[in-house]
Amino acid sequence: MLNALWNDFINKNEQSKSLVPMVASILKQTRLIEIKDGSVLLACPNQGSRIYILGKLTLIERLFSAHIGKKTKVETVIQLVPPKKRTVATSPPLLNFQPTVEDILSRSGLSQKYQMENFAVSPTNQVAYAAAQAVIERPGTAYNPLFIHGGVGVGKTHLAQAVAHSIINIDPNKKVYFCPGDQFTNELIDSIRGKTTEKFRKKYRHLSLLIVDDVQFIAGKTGIQEEFFHTFNSVVSVGGQVILTSDRPPQEIKNLEDRLRSRFGGGLVLDIQPPDFELRCAIVLIKAKEKNVEINIEAARLIAERVIDARSLEGALISVYAKIIGKKEIIDLEAVESYFSQQTDRVTKKTEFPEVIRAVCSFYNIKSSQIRGPLREEKIATARQVAMFILRTVLKINLIEVAHILKRRDHTTVIHGVKKIQRLTMLNPIFKQEVDRIIQSVVSST
Repeated sequence: MLNALWNDFINKNEQSKSLVPMVASILKQTRLIEIKDGSVLLACPNQGSRIYILGKLTLIERLFSAHIGKKTKVETVIQLVPPKKRTVATSPPLLNFQPTVEDILSRSGLSQKYQMENFAVSPTNQVAYAAAQAVIERPGTAYNPLFIHGGVGVGKTHLAQAVAHSIINIDPNKKVYFCPGDQFTNELIDSIRGKTTEKFRKKYRHLSLLIVDDVQFIAGKTGIQEEFFHTFNSVVSVGGQVILTSDRPPQEIKNLEDRLRSRFGGGLVLDIQPPDFELRCAIVLIKAKEKNVEINIEAARLIAERVIDARSLEGALISVYAKIIGKKEIIDLEAVESYFSQQTDRVTKKTEFPEVIRAVCSFYNIKSSQIRGPLREEKIATARQVAMFILRTVLKINLIEVAHILKRRDHTTVIHGVKKIQRLTMLNPIFKQEVDRIIQSVVSST
């Protein structure tokens, strides 16, 4: 009864356009548990869908109240919701061969570790997560292609592969393939050399789901773009889904043919921002659980505070754990503080100032001559002050030496620059993330 009511509510509001496809797709993953005294209890399959629904709660409450004719308040809980299996009426095969998980992963190019269940969701990626859920619910029709862009380590590959896993779980017979952009390029070149292009096309053009990671690698290669254009069209024309990831949106990919740029932007283009503090903390806890490592929340929060790059979080966790084996049973605040203290000492001793200059210039896309020069435009001035801040606070170089490195007249300029960056990092969390990311790149290079 409750399920019928809930499904009717979703379907009617989806048809009337009151619910956009993305919201409807997420709601179809939920289950109505109880209606009592104007309170509605909704079961969400995971934390990601719950976070997304909480952001749409006012809309859902308004529409559901109108649907049942009385004011309601929606509450959510996390509760496993069995996935809806898609069944196709076919004659039973003579021999019912069920491929193993290993078989499916081997032929699809997927990694077992990337699942929707262990994808940590926060405001920085919840729209991408919701879009992925919509694709799982309606592959080939919801958003085709789904184009996800963002920096290194923000979760693009994880989310794309998680969609593939979910689709295979629903129907193991789906033809799914994941490949990096450079792999597509190399396979095509090899097929031309070996005169096996028909085999190559048969592999790629008849898929239910094609995922190309770092698709920007095909840009600038005329023959590769020509083949990918026809591959893309073939997959979409038979109702298949295409998911693309890149480090930048389609309009910013240099030397990409206009027809491909048009195709890439023809579905849904969205970005994933670098993980915020709460998301990084969640990632640490998830990774610890996966590896059966005990860690208290204070220790997890300190790792999340000190490590900005998502990919480096797991490495930091493993490094701390390696240091406590045989000494402690749980990673605590003391263990993490000791680890980062040693890291700071190592960076201070090994890092030379040119590495800091290179990291800052790379981040702000300027030349080292500009950072040491007289120009005062905002971008260059900020980069110069960030360099001062890192040289002074991380490498512990004295004020006079910092002024000399950056070719400033006296050390009072350095004092002003360091104080300004300290103030900005306190007032602007996004700017703090940027500075921390530069520091992390310096640490990683030593």
